[in-house]
Amino acid sequence: MDFLPLVLLYLGLVLAVAALYCGHAGSGASRLRRAARAAGQVLSLVIPARLQSVTQKVLLRLFHTRSNLFVVLHIALQAAVYAEYTWEVFVYCWELEFHLVLLLLPYLLLAGNIGCFILCSRANPGIITKSNHASLMKTYVYDGVLFQKGIVCATCNMEKPARSKHCSFCDTCVHRFDHHCVWVNNCIGAFNVKYFFVYLFTLTVMAATIAFITTAFLIQLVLLSGMMHGSYIDDQGQEHAVEILFLVQHLFLTFPRIVFMLGFVILLTLILGTYCCFNLYLALTNQTFSEWYKFRRYRCSQHYDRQIVYKNVYAKGVWMNLKEIFKSPTVLERKKKT
Repeated sequence: MDFLPLVLLYLGLVLAVAALYCGHAGSGASRLRRAARAAGQVLSLVIPARLQSVTQKVLLRLFHTRSNLFVVLHIALQAAVYAEYTWEVFVYCWELEFHLVLLLLPYLLLAGNIGCFILCSRANPGIITKSNHASLMKTYVYDGVLFQKGIVCATCNMEKPARSKHCSFCDTCVHRFDHHCVWVNNCIGAFNVKYFFVYLFTLTVMAATIAFITTAFLIQLVLLSGMMHGSYIDDQGQEHAVEILFLVQHLFLTFPRIVFMLGFVILLTLILGTYCCFNLYLALTNQTFSEWYKFRRYRCSQHYDRQIVYKNVYAKGVWMNLKEIFKSPTVLERKKKT
């Protein structure tokens, strides 16, 4: 029973890397398919055909269809981390007289994160329908490079407005499509991108806060115990001064779940922090991930003329770019009707 949180954290870490890699529909997914195809050709020599078929179906279900699996995993991971934080870290820190506000901060961030998670997963990302198609066609101009006028979606049988894309997960065209996020089981588009930004930011700060408090607790524990001034005798009978590696090993043997959780949240903070900075860059330059990836792919194609400098016609300055993302859908609707 004690190892259940460890198993959940390890499983979540493995799937998190895969989900972050292929969560952006169209880019990472195609790379994942190519990598899986190459690996499959090698493994097909030793793995039975039936097992290969089952594995392909499972991967298709996980990464190419809309599913609540990662939502459940998301909840399980947060529950495992907060259970460990509450029953051990919080209690020990309280005994060591850590400030109560600092200890309660992760719970306040969790409340905000859950609220943004619900809004992001339940909100309409900007699904294009026959009733709003005419107004959305006027929202953005075609840049003639990434978005061409007259392109019809073969599935929805409607002309694609500029900055829109058909999501293969949800089987709908989405206005100002960014990507499909498996963690919220919804597309990220014009109407819920602001919730996604706050959700991602609170998730990053939440992981960083727990990592900071846990690290402060372990450091305080080491200082109070006086281990830094001690020594130990190795297997050969030689005496050595206590080193960092010895301290880490000692803490892991004494508090295995706390140290494992700390390693997980530190790694998560680094991954989410990098991803958060990347999304901030996209927001400040008024790009979606889909557009960023599409231009990179276009630049590598044979049709790209390197003497032509591509200009992002949707960028209007930092303030206006942020305002476009965080304004409410009702304001967008009023703009379309004028």
